[in-house]
Amino acid sequence: MDLFNSDIQTNQLPYDGDVVYYGPIFSLQKAQEYFTILKETIAWKNDTSIMFGKLITTDRKVALYAHEKLSYTYGRIQKTTLPWTSELLELKKLIEEKTGETYNSCLLNLYHNGNEGIGWHTDAEKELKESGAIASLSFGAERNFVFKHKESKQKVSILLQKAGLLVMKGETQKHWLHSLPKTTKVATPRINLTFRTIHNLGE
Repeated sequence: MDLFNSDIQTNQLPYDGDVVYYGPIFSLQKAQEYFTILKETIAWKNDTSIMFGKLITTDRKVALYAHEKLSYTYGRIQKTTLPWTSELLELKKLIEEKTGETYNSCLLNLYHNGNEGIGWHTDAEKELKESGAIASLSFGAERNFVFKHKESKQKVSILLQKAGLLVMKGETQKHWLHSLPKTTKVATPRINLTFRTIHNLGE
């Protein structure tokens, strides 16, 4: 595997949270191989949510995987997991070794170009482990990922590179919003994997 060694990482947030950006953890060649496999083999579906009482369907596509059937609700829509693919299990193992954390599920996003993004939100749904780590691994187009403090409104922007790994943990979801802003400068797709821990196994 092309898992890189890196120095001790520093917190990217100035206060009230813990975000570590490891940078790329694979070679560009390996990253492209994973991107191609994921784009072709993941069971992508357009994401849906309920806003102001109306069902909204996004251009962005998503998929949810885990080792057991479980459910996860966001955007007021309940999602049900699919069984792991071999590639997702490989990536899960490597990220657990890299971060020293464990994860039981993965929510994947496919953004076709810079016209697709996601607005300000937190990953603090009731099914998620409280203050648990969320590991975000990116393939394809490089995009800016922005944090905004809920009270001070201070912003922190991080460029997520090809094969870049970012981990959010601690009090981050309590105090900070995050988003993937839309941009006209990106014309190619990006795949993002967010490994996380969901509580309701077997329910």
